[in-house]
Amino acid sequence: VQLQASGGGLVQVGGSLRLSCAASGFTLGYYAIGWFRQAPGKEREGVSCISSSDGTTYYADSVKGRFTISGDNAKKTVYLQMNNLKPEDTAVYYCALTRFYGLGFNRHFGSWGQGTLVTVSS
Repeated sequence: VQLQASGGGLVQVGGSLRLSCAASGFTLGYYAIGWFRQAPGKEREGVSCISSSDGTTYYADSVKGRFTISGDNAKKTVYLQMNNLKPEDTAVYYCALTRFYGLGFNRHFGSWGQGTLVTVSS
């Protein structure tokens, strides 16, 4: 499985970015893709995830109402639209794939992309 994350960059407070995660190299079947982030000196945290089967989404409390995750199953691509960005959103964002059913991040994500840096300047 290969995951390619893109779309990071430098944005001012209140601005927007859209991250993309293109997945390839796996067969049909259930999967979910999650976005995680890691800020300098902090532990990695889950941001949002979406299930391939029915589009069920899940968001961390810190991003609810500001971030929107969506997916294109035909392209095996997941997007994370980030609006009203705050300095605390600055981090390296990673996408990851799981083949386990569930809701949220409490399951094993076995395949990871390389990360894309998001910097929110004040």
